[in-house]
Amino acid sequence: MIAKKLDRSAAQTVLPGRPPFTVADLLGFPDDGNRYELFDGCLLVSPPPTPVHQLVTMRLLCVLEDAAPPELQPLSRINLRVDKGDLLIPDVAVVPSGLVDDTEAAFSPQDVLLAVEVVSPHTRRRDRAMKPSAYADARIPFYWRVEPSEGPTIYIHELDGDGYRLVQKCGAGRVATVTGPFGASLDPAALLRPRG
Repeated sequence: MIAKKLDRSAAQTVLPGRPPFTVADLLGFPDDGNRYELFDGCLLVSPPPTPVHQLVTMRLLCVLEDAAPPELQPLSRINLRVDKGDLLIPDVAVVPSGLVDDTEAAFSPQDVLLAVEVVSPHTRRRDRAMKPSAYADARIPFYWRVEPSEGPTIYIHELDGDGYRLVQKCGAGRVATVTGPFGASLDPAALLRPRG
């Protein structure tokens, strides 16, 4: 059996421009499957999401889509300009339906009612500390953190002063009812339940 030598240079992405990158630079980056974000002038790169992450995100998006009133639209992986120099990409967000079109490359914080992060092994610190802090500074009213490794469990946070306050912890196996930014009922276990 002959082993082929991998050409690692073929798998690398060459990013246009030079550091320090701007939001405009990021919006021109190639769509190579990676997630590119800017925070405090630092480029954050995340690999493509794992199958579990994709499944949880897709199913949560479906739950929110079914429960949302017509004037609100759940979306996945929006560009969110949290301030003039930073751009983050929540896994799921809820925005006013009237803002969903092809003219804007990035949403403003005042347009986002809910930001959701699905925690992955490679994004754990960002999703638990850095991103909620940035979302709170941007005055986004609701932040949810989904922990797939906990059954899954959903942590519901509401803006309270300068930060978020945990208002509900929804564990797998029990139907939870949430009220913000709109009413919805879900059992987090359904986010990972096998099909069939």
